[in-house]
Amino acid sequence: MNSGYAVLIASALAFSLMSVCVKHLGNRIPIAEIVLIRALISILITRVMLRRYGISPWGENKRLLLLRGLLGTTALFCVFQAITTLPLASATVIQYTYPTFTAIAAWFFLNEGIGRRIGMAVMLGWVGIIFVIKPNWINLNTTELPHTSVLVALAGAILTALAYISVRKLSKTEHPLVIVHYFPLVSIPITIPFILTQGVLPVGIEWIWLIGIGVFTQFGQVWITKGLSLLPAAQASSINYSQVLFSAAWGSIIFSEQIDKWTITGALFVLASTLLCLNTNKKYTLN
Repeated sequence: MNSGYAVLIASALAFSLMSVCVKHLGNRIPIAEIVLIRALISILITRVMLRRYGISPWGENKRLLLLRGLLGTTALFCVFQAITTLPLASATVIQYTYPTFTAIAAWFFLNEGIGRRIGMAVMLGWVGIIFVIKPNWINLNTTELPHTSVLVALAGAILTALAYISVRKLSKTEHPLVIVHYFPLVSIPITIPFILTQGVLPVGIEWIWLIGIGVFTQFGQVWITKGLSLLPAAQASSINYSQVLFSAAWGSIIFSEQIDKWTITGALFVLASTLLCLNTNKKYTLN
């Protein structure tokens, strides 16, 4: 049990460090270029693993695999854009609304039951988002977050939920490494046209940040997958929510971002919403 806690906390730390790398680059390097570098590192590691285990990389349900890759890629664009334009803690809290959207999408697309608990989770999640956004109409006497950036962050959470739904359907017939393989496989051709028109040659330490994004993401995925195999999903998700704490700490220490009581309140509401959406016997697969 203790090893489950340790790897999940390590995963949250890795993902928070990935966010730090993205935020360092976002002001100069186009988001598409960041996504491309992440995809290149991911596909290299995944292809090595597929070959090592003798697994065909192409899968059976290619149409849904491609859709999953498209959803994941678009979600990543939104998440990275939100990280560069919002405080790290706020962007992370909004991204963590995805379990609520996953539950709703599972009801709509997979005919999975939705009851009072999910309705309560949706309400708690939206209350949390309101506290994080701090709109002027609720008169919290603090700075309101930019609406466009918030909408992009929410779009990232919704697209992440849809990607998870496709993964759940694919997991019945496809090996997890094949599902992971299609993510960068789709990302690379999508990002190349952007690179040809907007690409910027990284210089100096920017190469370190770019490599860090791929490396920290890979470690985060490996560790959270191991953690989910050792602990119930609800318990695991509550521990992995420590990514919000890490992101808030990095935002304050590295980027001098202020974390107010309303953001903390909103984070607690979103955490409660997340826990309500998860059964103890349900496990989620990562991007």
